[in-house]
Formats: sequence, structure tokens, C-alpha cells
Amino acid sequence: MSTQPATAPLLIACALGIEHLALRTGERGGAGGPVTLLRTGMGPKAAERSVTRRLADPALAGAAVLATGFCAGLAPGMHPGDLVVAEETRDPDGTVPCVETDLLVKELVRAVPGRTVHTGPLTGSDHVVRGHERSDLLATGAIAVDMESAATLLSAVRAGEHPVAAVRVVVDAPQHELVRIGTVRGGISAFRVLRSVLPAFHEWHRSLLLPRR
Repeated sequence: MSTQPATAPLLIACALGIEHLALRTGERGGAGGPVTLLRTGMGPKAAERSVTRRLADPALAGAAVLATGFCAGLAPGMHPGDLVVAEETRDPDGTVPCVETDLLVKELVRAVPGRTVHTGPLTGSDHVVRGHERSDLLATGAIAVDMESAATLLSAVRAGEHPVAAVRVVVDAPQHELVRIGTVRGGISAFRVLRSVLPAFHEWHRSLLLPRR
């Protein structure tokens, strides 16, 4: 039987100011160890630099790392405000499997009742994906795309032994493309959902601190 340190921290990474605002205004007391909320900046390179630099801090040794924020849904039938729990993240630099995804799904259903939770591969991009690019990515098996999750998780596992996960809120989908986040109903819906997910993240983190047999 092995355990993580009782105070193993949680690093929650997002890219945009509006994502950071949603998470900060939704913050509640956690049941696990200390929580650090990191705004990385937009794009995979920014995420890689920011996460690598932050995890070099000895205080975050062994930290669990969770990438979150908004994403573009790829599959027909997805709607703004739906949730995506990545089973793995992918980009040209590598694939990273996620940890305890079943628990995340269960806790998200509890935290945001009535919202659809999708599970599957989450792919990375270095630009905003629109139009035919969605169907091209869907053909690879991915269900959603964003610019930072894959880089965040890959940077975390390269930095050491860090349990990782990615949870994203769909802000636009094939039938619901947005021009600017927050200017239409779909963006507002996604913001409200992201503001409500912190309890699920805390429960996921808490589960990682329990004894393993």
C-alpha cells in the first residue's frame, strides 16, 4: 500500500482571463491539499513554459495537475455548456493518459446537474479550429479540441510524477460556432458551468490522497 503526501497540492491550469475569473469566483474550500490556480496564457507554447516553470517550485513536488477552461466540441450533438472529460490528451509531441476519469465524470454530474458530460480523447491545436478542421479532427477519434490541455499535461509528466487530468467546457460546437467568448448565450452558459466545477476538482484531488493498495 502506498500514499501520496497528505498535503500533496493541486495545480489547476487555465489560459484565458475569463477562464481564470470563472474559476476564481467559483472557488470553494477544498477537501484535499493546497490548491494553486495558474493562468498560463494562450497557446501550447505559453502553457508549456508556464507549467514547467511553476512545477519547478519544490512546493509543488508531486502536485496533481488539472488542465481546464473552454474548448471546441467536435462531435455532432454537442452544445455550449457541455463538459468534456479527457481520457487522454494528444498533440504532435505526444499522448498523455488521464487519471481517475470515472471519478471526475461522477463528481461533475453531481456538481453541475443537467449538463451532458462527454468522455474521450482531447486533442491540441496551435490555433482556433473552425469549419472543416473540426471534421478532420473528429475523424482522428478526438471529441474536442483546445490549445493548452495537451501541452499542460505533457509538461507535467515530463517534470516528474504528477497525476494529470483535463476537463473542458464546450464553448462552441459544429452547429454553435461563436465569434467571441462571452458575447452570446453559449459563451455565458459555458462561463457559468466552468464557475461550478471546482467541487468536482476538489473531490478528484482528494481521491488521489487516499491510500492505494
